[in-house]
Amino acid sequence: MPPAKTSFVCLPCRAAYKQPPARGGEEDKRVCPRCAGELIHVGVAFAAPPRRDTEGWRVLSLLLHAGVRFHMGCCCGCDGPGYRPRTLREVRERMAYARRTGEPLARALVRPDLP
Repeated sequence: MPPAKTSFVCLPCRAAYKQPPARGGEEDKRVCPRCAGELIHVGVAFAAPPRRDTEGWRVLSLLLHAGVRFHMGCCCGCDGPGYRPRTLREVRERMAYARRTGEPLARALVRPDLP
């Protein structure tokens, strides 16, 4: 059985691609077929927003630049990636919480509920 494909995105093109993982020892740099820019590895549990969903892609960009990815929670894939904010309002709330408490931004962004 071939290895499972994983997702890569190009933020400027608002495009997502499923590709096989890199072979052992290879550097995992992928190039966008549309703009030739570098693709960002987002993980196997990723579902791209529609291309015209500007807010969804902006939220995704903020998550990726903060270091948040969409990997499965366990080896069998039963947990999924966990909570990820879907609106700019949710992102802003979690960013304010991170600034207020000193919690790392990546951890605050994946927090399902704020205290």
